[in-house]
Amino acid sequence: MTSFVTNPTGAAPQEQTYRVVLIEDDLADAVLVEELLLDTGLRFELTTCTSLAGARTDPALRTADCILLDLHLPDVSGTKAVAAVRAAAPHTAVIVLTGLSEAQAGSDAMAAGAQDYLVKGKVNADLLHRAVRYAVYRSQTELANAQTQAATLRAEENSRLERGLLPQPLLSTSAVTVTTRYLPGTELALLGGDFLDVVEGDDGLLHAVVGDVSGHGPDAAALGVCLRIAWRSLILGGHRGRELLHLMERILIAERGDRPLFATCALLTLDHGAATAELHLAGHHGPLLSTDRGSREITAAHGIALGIDPRVSNWPASLIPLPAAGALTLYTDGLTEGRNGSARGRLGVEGLLTLIDRLPQSDPAAHIDLLIKETSALNAGRHSDDVAVLRLDWREPAAPEPRTAPDRVRG
Repeated sequence: MTSFVTNPTGAAPQEQTYRVVLIEDDLADAVLVEELLLDTGLRFELTTCTSLAGARTDPALRTADCILLDLHLPDVSGTKAVAAVRAAAPHTAVIVLTGLSEAQAGSDAMAAGAQDYLVKGKVNADLLHRAVRYAVYRSQTELANAQTQAATLRAEENSRLERGLLPQPLLSTSAVTVTTRYLPGTELALLGGDFLDVVEGDDGLLHAVVGDVSGHGPDAAALGVCLRIAWRSLILGGHRGRELLHLMERILIAERGDRPLFATCALLTLDHGAATAELHLAGHHGPLLSTDRGSREITAAHGIALGIDPRVSNWPASLIPLPAAGALTLYTDGLTEGRNGSARGRLGVEGLLTLIDRLPQSDPAAHIDLLIKETSALNAGRHSDDVAVLRLDWREPAAPEPRTAPDRVRG
């Protein structure tokens, strides 16, 4: 039986409407509770059930603000009734109704999770008014606190994962400037399947990787973090080129289990002193080279993506001559797969090159931020895929200062 009271005497029009579920098998007591609710002046909607089983199947239980619970029902009683109701509606305020002779029952019910208890025969409208309002308030406060704590824990976990996916470059040189950006494609997510990293070796060479794990969600993100950490460890261990990619593929296959995931990646080793870069492409597109004359895509040999067919292991190396000053941009395809501003075409590499040359080049970080902003605007603000960008800028080495001959000491 459901009763709706929309605006009882004395209730302000803007006052909250309390959705109340009464679980009571005694008809006389149920009528008395309804009359008391009418006298409270509260705006309320009342649903009455005669058993716990009936309440569980009533849709009103899932949206209730407050449950008034008799401790002696046909199918359950005592603290078991409280526990059962809390399990069915964990975020709803519960007020138990006890008999005059049950001195300890109310305290036991609150220990079991009820917000308050009322003794039948000693309840008046004012007492019920305060009990309902305070119980609902406490329950809502508890829920808000729990949600805040869960959000804090989730933020801390996301921060730890983000540090794993977006590490600090391991550098000691001032000759090359490293700029990175990462934007997950999933709304409200912090992580995706793309990964990037930069490490300077003891030999002075700069090693960089940009990769993209297929798919979206936590599985792809976790595998991306794993491959990024594996790459850095293998680089520091002295592994290079084809051998490095072979080991990364073995790790990918072991970590993906029975999930059909694969990864593309580009490995780059920049030798600033020799003005060259060695490039390995595993199913990934080539980087972009920018100079004061404009930007172009590097032409390089391509190999198979990691995890597609471990029997192939074909990743040829390409040696790229570099200008005295310039920039290399490695990126994932989330930067080019968006629309080019029209309903039909995609931006593509050519559109990206046009954007790069059109934007101001003075500051690498500002340039990348503008580039991501422009590609997002052309795609109407949508990001269907993750975006990872790694840019390496270098300048022409300064000429050594000429040595001056020492003054002769006259004897």
